[in-house]
Amino acid sequence: MIFKIDITLHSLANEVLALQYESYQVEADIIGYGELPPLKDDVISLQNSGERFFGFYEKDQLCGAVSFKLEKNIVDIHRLMVHPRHFRKGISKALLHHLEGEFKGMDAIVVSTGTKNRPAIHLYKNAGFKEVEEQEITEGLRITTFKKMLK
Repeated sequence: MIFKIDITLHSLANEVLALQYESYQVEADIIGYGELPPLKDDVISLQNSGERFFGFYEKDQLCGAVSFKLEKNIVDIHRLMVHPRHFRKGISKALLHHLEGEFKGMDAIVVSTGTKNRPAIHLYKNAGFKEVEEQEITEGLRITTFKKMLK
């Protein structure tokens, strides 16, 4: 089931942070870049991110989460994470679908991922997202941005 997460609660922020470390370490390994910003977060930076969070729970266990900001009628996804034990269960797809349902009045959803992160790119393309930009953030890190129109 998918629920809003109150990231201001220390216990929930800790739970999200633990999930984030597990999930983004896999991405770091896939793209060969160990300095991903989500791996440097702490509870305070997560709580001060200004992002809203939804979590996918199975038997009271947080298995996946998505964070986003609403900007100019666009849902801007900042984090999409699934615990490695729960990969390939459709959790990312369910979280994306949930966002679409929650914000169907918005114009679009945007998301970025490491250009070498083939599993994430496959997910976004299969969910109807179109590639709109690729850029080098720093040496060794290229990201690709995707957009899905909702209207």
